[in-house]
Amino acid sequence: MNVMDDKKLVRLIAKDPETGFRCLMKKYKEAVYWHIRRLVVAHEDAQDATQETFVRVFRSLSDFKGECSLRSWIYRIATNEALRLLSRYKDEQVSLDESSGEWGGLMADEYVDYSDLETVRLQKAILSLPTKQQLAFNLRYYNELGYDEIAAIIGSTADGVKSSYHIAKEKIMKFMNANN
Repeated sequence: MNVMDDKKLVRLIAKDPETGFRCLMKKYKEAVYWHIRRLVVAHEDAQDATQETFVRVFRSLSDFKGECSLRSWIYRIATNEALRLLSRYKDEQVSLDESSGEWGGLMADEYVDYSDLETVRLQKAILSLPTKQQLAFNLRYYNELGYDEIAAIIGSTADGVKSSYHIAKEKIMKFMNANN
């Protein structure tokens, strides 16, 4: 099963949903998982949100009109799924000690190499950003998406994304320099 371009993939899904969806999963599952993982941090949460993303994609494929790229549409669903999960956690969070200060923003996770201090610091820096800046930074830096595509994913303008990305980059550099 080779990875095909999105237009062929959409046609295949229309003709043979089972095979087409398997191809879609093969092409996008890992990238979607890592996109979600960078937002929710925990492996188990990322797996759950990734699974829910593809359930939603499968159920909504008939609604895909091609107004944006298939990749953008999938990433938008994944982003919404990650944000839904994060908001659920935010609603459930209870502080055990209001004066305890910043806990670092990283949860214990057996899938993270905490010995790579640069990566841990970068993750902390990214998690310190507002959500829109996190999304702009992650999608541009890690997924190498263009500003227009990111705008379609997060419901913004290309100029707004560009601004969010550059502000995020500056904040991350300040964080990294201050936490040497």
